[in-house]
Amino acid sequence: MEKDKILEVNDLHVSFKTYNGEVQAVRSVSFDVKKGETVAIVGESGCGKSVTSQSIMRLIPEPPGWIKSGEVLFDGKDLTKVSEKEMEGIRGKDIAMIFQDPMTSLNPTMTVGKQIMEGLVKHQNMGKAQAKERALEMLRLVGIPSPERRINQYPHQFSGGMRQRAMIAIALACAPQLLIADEPTTALDVTIQAQILDLMNDLKERLGTSIILITHDLGVVADVADRVVVMYAGKVIESGTVEEIFHRPRHPYTWGLMGSMPRLDLTRDKELSPITGTPPDLLSPPKGCPFAARCKHAMKVCQREMPETTQVRGSGSHKVNCWLEHPMAPAVEPPAEVVGGGSK
Repeated sequence: MEKDKILEVNDLHVSFKTYNGEVQAVRSVSFDVKKGETVAIVGESGCGKSVTSQSIMRLIPEPPGWIKSGEVLFDGKDLTKVSEKEMEGIRGKDIAMIFQDPMTSLNPTMTVGKQIMEGLVKHQNMGKAQAKERALEMLRLVGIPSPERRINQYPHQFSGGMRQRAMIAIALACAPQLLIADEPTTALDVTIQAQILDLMNDLKERLGTSIILITHDLGVVADVADRVVVMYAGKVIESGTVEEIFHRPRHPYTWGLMGSMPRLDLTRDKELSPITGTPPDLLSPPKGCPFAARCKHAMKVCQREMPETTQVRGSGSHKVNCWLEHPMAPAVEPPAEVVGGGSK
């Protein structure tokens, strides 16, 4: 594992047992996160983003789910092989997570202050007085007004945006090396979304925390990410820097995501172009490219074989899984309205 990499996921497979059979939710996913960077994992609902993040934290409910194979290397240690007791020492202290819905993730029977203090007492061996001071400091840090009063209040007394800030305060209280944020701006209005993203960026700069941002909102990605991992049907199908993914996307699925994103530079009569069709059934995934059935440029080989990961010419970090990158494939370029669909 390279020194600057804090996390390395290698060939991860995660499945769930159901009455109908085995759902292969995550299939051969690989990516890494470097120290102090933000990696965004994007894709439509059901593509395996959240399952991947829960696997890193070892929060997959077993049964029905299980990590079939693969490595999750954190600081060189494979988290898929450590004991549950050891994992409890890592969660919250070294790796923290902001969950999708703060209302269901916060404990309604405990004050927000106690929930921040809980991790500090457990992981940092702080006394109650010291933990309370740190909790107040965290509430100030995430921009919650009147922290001395708010520390004794319950989650239902907080607005949606403030609950999300409280979740961030809990997650960052022990200064983790890695923060996983699963759809941190879902159900928040646009101005609060912007504040939460600014806050995460600011905390990353101040604390040096690495971030995995899970989202389906490409506008969010353009604002905060350094690198992007595009997932579809449980697989990584393209990855690269924000510049590469937004200005030189190579996979037709990525083009589809870009084309369905509202943009200020489009005229009013220009309609958004949705991705037609539905994702494949992961009870029996297709042999070839999982996007082939929805792709305008699909060839016979796309149905038969999964394309290998190819390094995009002229780039050190841009990789794509698409038969269009093969030297014998016809030259197909992304639609003009897709290229440059966002900027950092």
